[in-house]
Amino acid sequence: MIGSRRRIDIQQSAQPLLMLDALKLWARTLKRDVVVLWLAARDPRVPWYAKAVAGAVAAYALSPIDLIPDFIPILGYLDDLIIVPLGIWLAISLIPPDIISELRTKAATRSKPRTWVGLMIILAIWAAVALILIWWLL
Repeated sequence: MIGSRRRIDIQQSAQPLLMLDALKLWARTLKRDVVVLWLAARDPRVPWYAKAVAGAVAAYALSPIDLIPDFIPILGYLDDLIIVPLGIWLAISLIPPDIISELRTKAATRSKPRTWVGLMIILAIWAAVALILIWWLL
């Protein structure tokens, strides 16, 4: 009886570690896929509509600032947990599978690029919202 109780305790304590490992693997996969999208946006074999989506998602994911700042409770992490992964999924589903597999191999050897396009887009959106708010208040 004691042996079985100890086995249950070990299994229950190992479960959070497995979940943490799965989350770490998911995060690494997302980071790699952002680089894949960055490469896909520049690949001439990718259709123009897939390039547009891939470029927008990569620019947003690589941007140093978020559309919704992280300090805003719950909503701040919404883009990191839902919007970016859904954008990655959409962009990857638009790109032919053979090109994706080739770009994933290429992305494994590259470091994460930096883009200022995403920063400029986010700043433009915030400026437009501020101007609309000021116009509405006046």
